[in-house]
Amino acid sequence: MTERPAVPGDSSFGHSALEPALGADIAARWVGWRRQLLVLLTVLGGLGLFGLVHWVAASPALDIALLAPPNAPPTVMATGVPALEPMVGRPPVALRNADGREVLVDALLMEHSSRWQVDDAVRARIVAGQEALAAVLQGREVFVEFRNGVEIPVLARPRGAGGLGLLFWPLAALALAVYLVGIVVLLARPQGRNVVYLVVVLSQAATLLFIAVGSMRGLGLPPGFASVEPWARMVLDLVAGAGVLHAFTLHPRPLPHRHAIAAAGWLPVVVLPVLAHGGLLPEAWWWTQAALLAQGGAALATISWSYRIEANPFAAVLRRLGVITFCAFALVTLGMAAAAGNPGPPNSVAAAGPLVWTLFFSSLLLLVPFLSRSRLALRELAMLAGISTIAVSLDLLFVAIFSLGQFTSLTLAVFLALGVYAGARQWILNQTIGSEVLTTERTFEQLYRVARELQKQPTRYSTLVADLLRDLFEPLEVLRLERDSAHASVVGGGAALVVPVRSGRGGGRPLSLVLRFARRGQRLFSRDDARLAERVVDQLKRAVAYDQAVERGRHEERLRIAQDLHDDIGARLLTLMYQAQTPEMEDYIRHTLLDLKTLTRGLAAAEHRLSHASAEWKADLTQRLTAAQVQLGWSVEFDRDVRLTVVQWSALTRVIRELVTNSLYHGHATRVDVQMVLAGSRLVLVVADDGDGREPQSWAHGLGLGGVRKRVKLLGGEVRWRENHPRGIACEMRVPDFQTPDEDG
Repeated sequence: MTERPAVPGDSSFGHSALEPALGADIAARWVGWRRQLLVLLTVLGGLGLFGLVHWVAASPALDIALLAPPNAPPTVMATGVPALEPMVGRPPVALRNADGREVLVDALLMEHSSRWQVDDAVRARIVAGQEALAAVLQGREVFVEFRNGVEIPVLARPRGAGGLGLLFWPLAALALAVYLVGIVVLLARPQGRNVVYLVVVLSQAATLLFIAVGSMRGLGLPPGFASVEPWARMVLDLVAGAGVLHAFTLHPRPLPHRHAIAAAGWLPVVVLPVLAHGGLLPEAWWWTQAALLAQGGAALATISWSYRIEANPFAAVLRRLGVITFCAFALVTLGMAAAAGNPGPPNSVAAAGPLVWTLFFSSLLLLVPFLSRSRLALRELAMLAGISTIAVSLDLLFVAIFSLGQFTSLTLAVFLALGVYAGARQWILNQTIGSEVLTTERTFEQLYRVARELQKQPTRYSTLVADLLRDLFEPLEVLRLERDSAHASVVGGGAALVVPVRSGRGGGRPLSLVLRFARRGQRLFSRDDARLAERVVDQLKRAVAYDQAVERGRHEERLRIAQDLHDDIGARLLTLMYQAQTPEMEDYIRHTLLDLKTLTRGLAAAEHRLSHASAEWKADLTQRLTAAQVQLGWSVEFDRDVRLTVVQWSALTRVIRELVTNSLYHGHATRVDVQMVLAGSRLVLVVADDGDGREPQSWAHGLGLGGVRKRVKLLGGEVRWRENHPRGIACEMRVPDFQTPDEDG
């Protein structure tokens, strides 16, 4: 993981289509031409759907539902035509009109769609039968012929809105929703990748409308629909496959050779429909499915290549979704191929395979722009559609391969699909969306640790926040952006999380942290992550505010104590000095007053520069040792002039004084050497003398030496005494991590 500053225009801030610009109001993006164009396109989409409903509802049809048992002619199962009600349960033979046009009634007449028919001959019969039926119904008066020469005249009436069936309306609504999402994505961020996304969703919306028209009840389709439907749906499916491959070459990052890869994906869209329309493509269904599987495999290889180039979590999630989608499509293809020509699977089950697959793919298209927005309903819809796809495909395979009965195969398929859903639901969601929830225990533990660090080093606030966010989300990269952000937000479609750390309203420099690629590029950021980051930062700000309030209280108390010492104890010492009986007593009290002055000045100051503190220490020791006729050796080296806290200043002051006092009064030294070195965060202090001290290991540490140990331990270091050759004692103090309240960079 790296941390670096972000620059304007950095590709790290490539937002998803539905994300606002960093620091901008989302409503501002929809003021002006975007909103007007969105309203216009929404109205056009609604009018187009209304026109389709009007055209289909005006087409003539017969309200007859046929039942086609295996190896038996279809019979009238239900009808809304009063004249045909007595014929329920009897098989019709043919339908003809007054112009002499006729169509024979067989099981294929119930098929409204031929896109997923494997056999070319069967597909041609379905198209010919539906077009012949449309021509018969155009005559309005239709004669329904039954066995034994019974003919019943009926009228083919327009379907009307009530004759479209229950499935037509939700499919049409889903098609409109898919269309609107594509429009919003493009308008929110007009760019090439979103144009490709719009092409994919438009092809899927058109496919849903074709399926909706094919789901109508009764007999009869609009004229020309049966001829156009298989060719048009082939084009739409190939366009969707090519569009997905093309999008993967552009998002989440443009790839090398993307134009050649995209061209290869679009080639079947041009070649296969032309050959099929000209009758030059035998086994057209197999060629179409093979081309779609090839497009899917190429898309998986492309997005995997993109992830190897840059570990973007959006690429990882798209790859997981792509694997599931590819497997589901392959399973549906295998099930339909196995069921081809098998009398076992009923028509309704065979037709359900392509339907649930289309619903599954449509739900994924709706989900992709909202991957980072915790749309649980969309995720559950995609999960259920995928499970339904598996169930229907397994049902077809069980019937075709194992010759199971309809009830047995359906029960077994549903049981297996629900078992997979119940047992692996959360795992699948985590693997596809990557929405792992951070545990409360882990978050609290890390928050507590950083809060403790902040109490010691409040000025390292932004660095500690960055470290905490790294621990929580494990990003590959952390960027520092000198910009205000109102709230934590997810950008880049979940690839990045922007967290405001410092506001510039107080006069300082604003700072936001940008975390890219959560969990080392394995998952996307979500709105839940943004809310968690805001709460973490808020709690840390409270910890800093509390620590600052405590420090202000301490400082005020130190000022009061210093003032009391100066006014009370200082005045009394000054009186005693004037009343001293001997010059030695006067001199002693004068030195005590100087010590008191140093102490009160130290208590009053919140921080001390090391250079100033060392100068005071040297002056104090020089005065004391000169009076005792002892030489002072002084050496202080530091690579930077750090600031010492009151605790650090007080501890070092008392340690130096105590060690020098011991050299004077216990060692009877004639020379004392003080050496201090600060290199990086390592502090070493050595006080050596040439006195009478020997064998420090045998010393009993009283209040003086015990106080030295306690103060050194408070600084986070250790101290030891040793003999100083040729004579005397040396005390060495080492603090490996001497942390100072320097400004955080």
